[in-house]
Amino acid sequence: MNFTNPNTKTLMDKKLYIFDMDGTIYLGGNPFDFAIRYIKNLRASGRRVLFFTNNASHTTPFYMQKLKRLGFEPTEDEIMTSGDVTLEFLKRFRAGKSVYLVATDELVEEYRREGINLLSGDEESADIVITSFDTSVTYEKLNNACRFVRNGAEYLSTHPDYNCPTENGFIPDSGAIAALVTASTGKVPTYFGKPYKETIEMIGEATGMKNDEMCIFGDRLYTDIALGKKFGVTSVLVLSGETQPADVDAAEVADKPDFVFDSLDDVDKVMFGK
Repeated sequence: MNFTNPNTKTLMDKKLYIFDMDGTIYLGGNPFDFAIRYIKNLRASGRRVLFFTNNASHTTPFYMQKLKRLGFEPTEDEIMTSGDVTLEFLKRFRAGKSVYLVATDELVEEYRREGINLLSGDEESADIVITSFDTSVTYEKLNNACRFVRNGAEYLSTHPDYNCPTENGFIPDSGAIAALVTASTGKVPTYFGKPYKETIEMIGEATGMKNDEMCIFGDRLYTDIALGKKFGVTSVLVLSGETQPADVDAAEVADKPDFVFDSLDDVDKVMFGK
């Protein structure tokens, strides 16, 4: 489906191009060849690239290996996750606090290496509960999280995504896990990742770029596009992942993306004519 886009010169004038991963440059283990080509063209033209995923079930070393394997040739400073943003928040503003983390072993080990005071779940109370995209989630983990939250723990979540797109369809993501905890406890978490201010602040600090020098590409209205709309970053929706054309039509004017393309293939052709 084709949408009428404004003057695409806006895209040409940016210095930093931020890419969501799942549904935008690949699905599961399958890369979009046109995304590889577009990103190569961006680099060849002197523009900077950043890969940012809300998917905190994995950490930067995993994404380095995956993106290299799929052909994207990243450098370590080009990768950032919602798990990184949440970790930075803990270090800066909650140093020394006890944390019960519902997450994959990969994320748990990273937080432990970074000095976060992680609990086992057997304790009577916790200062903070964090839930994330945990593909190893158990009833015991959820019960512990809910118990700590009911007993007064601050409740955080790495990111709000309800579903993660894969090559075999959607699977429940961090937002779905958080919704269960909220249903049981009545407490809504403070979210990190896209579309929250801590994310755009961290991107700015890491790259030295101003918001109006950036554009963000993604497949979700409520995370990728919302980040751009909230903070003055040019937002580009691609219809290769979660969002459907009907979702764009139904969105409020203030929530609509600046540009809509079927995929990054169309963006590449607009910018580089290939």
